[in-house]
Amino acid sequence: MRAPATLPGASSIQPAGVADNANTGRPALLRATGRAFAQIVQYHPELTAFRRDLHAHPELGFEEVYTSSRVVHALKLCGVDEVHTGVGKTGVVAVIKGQQMTKASGKSGARPMVGLRADMDALPMTEHNEFGWKSSKAGLMHGCGHDGHTTMLVGAARYLAETRNFAGDAVLVFQPAEEGRGGADAMIKDGLFERFPVQAIYAMHNWPAMQPGTIGINPGPMMAAADRITIEVTGKGGHGAHAYLTVDPVLVAAHIITAVQGIVSRNVKAMDNAVISICAVRAGDLGAMSVVPEGATLVGTVRTFKPEVQDLVERRLKELCAAVAQGFGATATVKYERIYPATINSPAEYALATGVAEQLVGVENVVRNLEPSMGSEDFSFMLRVKPGAYLRLGQGEQLPDGKGGTVGGVGSRFLHNSCYDFNDSVLPLGSALFAGIVERSLPLA
Repeated sequence: MRAPATLPGASSIQPAGVADNANTGRPALLRATGRAFAQIVQYHPELTAFRRDLHAHPELGFEEVYTSSRVVHALKLCGVDEVHTGVGKTGVVAVIKGQQMTKASGKSGARPMVGLRADMDALPMTEHNEFGWKSSKAGLMHGCGHDGHTTMLVGAARYLAETRNFAGDAVLVFQPAEEGRGGADAMIKDGLFERFPVQAIYAMHNWPAMQPGTIGINPGPMMAAADRITIEVTGKGGHGAHAYLTVDPVLVAAHIITAVQGIVSRNVKAMDNAVISICAVRAGDLGAMSVVPEGATLVGTVRTFKPEVQDLVERRLKELCAAVAQGFGATATVKYERIYPATINSPAEYALATGVAEQLVGVENVVRNLEPSMGSEDFSFMLRVKPGAYLRLGQGEQLPDGKGGTVGGVGSRFLHNSCYDFNDSVLPLGSALFAGIVERSLPLA
């Protein structure tokens, strides 16, 4: 198959050289092995330009019109067999057919499929970088690296379409709205897995806390379930100088804030994990210093890994808040919303992805028991339906500080930081990791 045309965006933004440091131009000595990596490195400059074009044009969840159009254009240039748009509103799905079927699949008539997923959306935050590809939209920024994830999957698409060294179908899922809007769930409800019945699905996320050339994974929970809690306290308002005539909801709210921390320390087993954070409180009027309000509202989040711990925390929150309020003559209700489930790798897919990673960067550069994060990820909706695995791709450069220690370089700013940027030096590595998962999942007969 002939090589595809240049990816869109390559002519509009100055590309970096192969293994170029995205911000300084210094070479980043990222090493990997394998046919896929060696081939993908050849179009690293085009991938870098494409990524920076996406970075300059961020879009929020379910608004990724420009982004999805660029992805569709790139996929067609890459020579994929099918491109489906509008899946889960602004989602895109591509299909690449392998060279041949395996003997086993040929007998059954079923065509095996494996899925790869990347998220596309940006964040509602202001970027404080000053490079040429900074956000062109006020108040919007690719602060989590989804521009890089999308680009790595496009790179994998190009390689897989050129080589087709696999049996079956590779299904590439470009997902909208990961940042709090449930894009994965929207794609599933739109028939994603009925239309593309993959046997397993894989995703990865850049991780500034790990160095370029390293990959992290574990055989169980990677990220926590994320729940939203809203606590409404109702008391009796009145004059602050005559507080004995009131039932002060601010006082009740303060006691609830401290009391709920006892759930984690005294109700949850020490070997389990849970976080309860009350992150916002609203009560009264700042201009009315002597008015006790009628009510107070508390909003926060709960993070857990196990469903039984999640159930326990929800039950105890409702019991405790009601009891604390009653003790002061007030009432309290808890609205508990389960937003994202936990992101949990399945054993067989963990083993397959780990094997691909070790072959790509070496056993010494793969963290097989990566510590789970209490953050959340809506790829969890897909893992709740299909087996699969979620990996972390190191991107945070560490440089000598001249004093025997290190200082963070390119890609070391953490996620959701206003000075964050994806480290372009890892683009070929992420693409090769995606491609390797397909080739190992769907080996030729």
